[in-house]
Amino acid sequence: MPPCGFPGGEGGHGIRVVRQRGGFEAVTAKDGLALRGVPGAADAKAEQVAGLPYPRIRIDRHAIARYGLNASEVLDVVKAMGGKTVGQVMEGQRRFAPQVRFQESGRMDIERIRNIKVADPQGRLLPLSQLAEVWVEQGPAQISRENVHRMISVETNVRGRDVGGFAADAQRAIARRVPLPPGYRISWGGQFQNMREASERLTIAVPLAFLVIFVLLYATFHSARPALPIFLNVPVAATGGILALLLRGMPFSISAGVGFIALFGVAVLNGLVLVTFIRQLRRKGMSAAEAALHAGEDRLRPVLMTAMVASFGFLPMALSTGAGAEVQKPLATVVIGGLITSTMLTLLVLPAIYGWFEGKAEGGEA
Repeated sequence: MPPCGFPGGEGGHGIRVVRQRGGFEAVTAKDGLALRGVPGAADAKAEQVAGLPYPRIRIDRHAIARYGLNASEVLDVVKAMGGKTVGQVMEGQRRFAPQVRFQESGRMDIERIRNIKVADPQGRLLPLSQLAEVWVEQGPAQISRENVHRMISVETNVRGRDVGGFAADAQRAIARRVPLPPGYRISWGGQFQNMREASERLTIAVPLAFLVIFVLLYATFHSARPALPIFLNVPVAATGGILALLLRGMPFSISAGVGFIALFGVAVLNGLVLVTFIRQLRRKGMSAAEAALHAGEDRLRPVLMTAMVASFGFLPMALSTGAGAEVQKPLATVVIGGLITSTMLTLLVLPAIYGWFEGKAEGGEA
């Protein structure tokens, strides 16, 4: 049975199976689409699959029996409307199958079709209307397929909200208001499908980025204690990025997820600069508190320069309104917002809590 893309309808009757004359089955949509009632939906429309007039011919077997005809003889005449092969012509190695076909005027007029003459065994020419029932009905204008299955697609644009939230509301609305006949199914595609696939990749990429960052920090200091205060920049930077998205009214998107990964690298770099300088001062004999205070004052300019250069570089993207702004703005907003919170942590909080993370093995005060 055909998989339907986004079938829907008003009043709880999104699609219905209609059995027409002659056993023809079609899936037709009602006047409205359930998607149109979901907040954020714009320009929702269903694929036009019906509405093409088709002539239908049903053989009257009692009538053809009275005239000594069989169904194949009548159907041979009917086939001539679309083209009937009457032999084979050979020209050297090439073969051609000539066909006989009625003129277009005879194929398009239902009255002319009814008056098509069929010869009986006695040579009498009988009109087709005496041997069969002929009428015109609405049939499929096109039949779309995907992966061998028949498909009817419904398309909509999403405006004023995130694609993921819209898709969740749309799925609930369709499940509630659209009864599907047995054998039919709904599949979701477009930007939502791309977002879902990218989200699945991000669920692997983000934890992997965390792991790589911590492993590199551990390899730098050969200890987990100095790496922990630096790693605190990661959740603090993520908090700043999330707050920035909320303040600008932006939903989480794939570009925002990529921005978080870039943000984590810059935030960890700032923490690494400060902690490395603190450890250098500790080796010179300073206490943990003195080394942290002095490092905070001395490394103020390098840390601020790193954060400001990245922030100013992303500022045009955060304010862009042209082509590609829907991708650039979330990414830049995450980076700028995260750098603000991570820089405050690096300069204000990290020097104050460094002594608590430092191990006694390094000597000096804890």
